[in-house]
Amino acid sequence: MGLSTTTKGGSVGKKTEAKDPSNRVIASNRKARHDFEVLDTYEAGMVLTGTEVKSLREGKASLVDGFAQFYRDELYIEQIYIPEYLNGSWTNHTARRRRKLLLHRQELTKIQRQLGDAGNTIVPLQLYFKDGRVKLEIAVARGKREFDKRQTLREKQDNREALRAMRERNRRSA
Repeated sequence: MGLSTTTKGGSVGKKTEAKDPSNRVIASNRKARHDFEVLDTYEAGMVLTGTEVKSLREGKASLVDGFAQFYRDELYIEQIYIPEYLNGSWTNHTARRRRKLLLHRQELTKIQRQLGDAGNTIVPLQLYFKDGRVKLEIAVARGKREFDKRQTLREKQDNREALRAMRERNRRSA
């Protein structure tokens, strides 16, 4: 007894994930995956004020300069840009402030252990809504060297060319 849905045309297809407004990506840090080798990822909640959430609902944020640090055994994210809410009053927040991340104690100790290795850091990857709450995907990562970046780009290009060649061969045989 498989799940199936009916599309607009009336045909029956596989069930796909619906575009739920409570589960949407606000901002992603694509440069982080280019500049860093991601070792481990975590999903963290954030302590935010009301105007920050309202500004995020408008879909405005930037993770480019963001990084995370430990202060008194708690993890904080810094330099994430959440613009001030336009309709906010004197209760408005500052755009780049330190925000506390909410993780389980076991995850925090695991991250601290991983940061003990030389060259590891914590970078934000994605900011999104999940069931109406703001979540931040962070990664323990190691910086890539220039030749690593070139090698990664070369591998992506080779894979793209191989897929293109296979697609072309399949078209000719059909």
